Amino acid sequence: MRIPKKPFVAFSFYVLCGPFRANLCSRRGYSGPACKKAVEAWGMEGKKAASIWSSPGGSKEIAMGKRIFCNRSLNMKNIVAVGFDMDYTLAQYRPETFETLAYDGTVRKLVMNLGYPTEILNWKFDWEYMVRGLVLDKRRGNILKMDRHKYVKVAYHGFNEMSKEEKIETYGNTLIRDAFDEPEYALIDTLFSLAEAYLFAQLVDLRDKYPEKLPLETDYARMYRDVRAAVDMCHRDGTLKKMVAQNPRKYINEDLSIVPMLKMLRESGRSVFLVTNSLWDYTNVVMNFLCGTNTVEAGFHCKHDWIDNFDVVITGSAKPGFFHEENRANLFQVEPESGMLQNTDNGVLLPQIGLHASSLKEQNTNKVFQGGNVAHLHKLLRIAASSQVLYVGDHIYGDILRSKKVLGWRTMLVVPELEKEVKLLWETRNIRKDLRQLRKARALVEDQIHHLSWSLKFEDLYDHQKQKLSTQLKDFESQRDIVRHHHQQMQREFHQEFHKIWGQLMKTGFQNSRFAHQVERFACLYTSQVTNLSLYSPDKYYRPSEDFMPHEFDILGI
Repeated sequence: MRIPKKPFVAFSFYVLCGPFRANLCSRRGYSGPACKKAVEAWGMEGKKAASIWSSPGGSKEIAMGKRIFCNRSLNMKNIVAVGFDMDYTLAQYRPETFETLAYDGTVRKLVMNLGYPTEILNWKFDWEYMVRGLVLDKRRGNILKMDRHKYVKVAYHGFNEMSKEEKIETYGNTLIRDAFDEPEYALIDTLFSLAEAYLFAQLVDLRDKYPEKLPLETDYARMYRDVRAAVDMCHRDGTLKKMVAQNPRKYINEDLSIVPMLKMLRESGRSVFLVTNSLWDYTNVVMNFLCGTNTVEAGFHCKHDWIDNFDVVITGSAKPGFFHEENRANLFQVEPESGMLQNTDNGVLLPQIGLHASSLKEQNTNKVFQGGNVAHLHKLLRIAASSQVLYVGDHIYGDILRSKKVLGWRTMLVVPELEKEVKLLWETRNIRKDLRQLRKARALVEDQIHHLSWSLKFEDLYDHQKQKLSTQLKDFESQRDIVRHHHQQMQREFHQEFHKIWGQLMKTGFQNSRFAHQVERFACLYTSQVTNLSLYSPDKYYRPSEDFMPHEFDILGI
């Protein structure tokens, strides 16, 4: 019996089909327009509001930009502890204020401490210019975007785009392929690095145009080292943190979903922990703003109610070194009111001189620590196997790569840029289909040109046959040039929809970007916001989409 073409049935099949989408729907007798209409109505375009999964009315359809995407199967029933980084994970900083603050502080350090010309104090920071996943060539002053195979696709010297010939000459004509790793290159893998990358580009332009304004020994590599040194000075003297502490709301996005998410995870029987490189004083300010029962205003005295949402809090962790068990860093207990550190023996508070046993027992209920290593954390949480831990962070190297590669923790990467990227992908999906068709058209025309050229070169032909083939060859070459130009122009405009300089975060042309490749390799899950966890069941089984090889695409109609 044939199933009727009801919209909801069509929609259900449309969603379950995954990559086959409307083609298979039509083959099965379901209405394609009905599928599309139902999909849009159910929020596939990112317009439907979602709610906490465990709350009344939860488990609604989740908007595309809020979804959690899966690279490797992860059954949450096997997870006994969920951990979080703080900066750019739980705390999402406002780039227009926070990164500008970091930029201005770095420029002042360059002038006052490292002898750079005072005119750079007038420079401004364009917080939308740089993106994650770029690579800085310290020696040459270039900024690169590469595909997953480490081929340079987009390159700028300072703010000047390099031609195709310049890219090939610089990075393509070597006997041994460059690994594009430290120490000659710097990887821009965290949102904290965007301001220093922009400042580096400005200094490259300054050196090229006005070399006399800088000391003779100041080459591109020296300038990058100076920028990094200035950034470190800002962090060491507490300039940035003092400004944020005075007015957290100016620099951090308020997110009222954080506490309900943490409560949901704990009520599901899981331990919840925080591991951050920030020290206790700053952690307390930020977390009090995000999770505290009182709103933090300038000069407001922080309470410690937010700690109740966690089983263990570790500050000053010094990641990624924290993830190595052989790291011999001592673990101290932090007294929240005073910020004083007390010695512990693997997390157990050591008795102080003159301290009564009753006082020791009372203090030992405190769950805030500083330093240590992952072995201390496992003991505090009674973790039997590393695979029972899910850790959520924003930094591929500092949070995800080490915890995944060294420990075998399960990992989730927070990519705030993803929400906008997914929305634009949906809006430009038809353009992407047109680009695929143009790519096929280019290949067909080029095949015809190769065939005719082969015939003219190797076949015995009469003069009139050669003349005919030569005319056809010129026509095809003209078609090729038109199609190629149109395809290149259309592809450039398509990528500029995402970013005027660097294009899609996860793509370079038709290839995954280096950043996307790292996300795929090291993150079990990835999503746009940490609180997207609250939109799913805490016992959900995350399953990846099917992998496809190039030979399968045309066969399956993908």
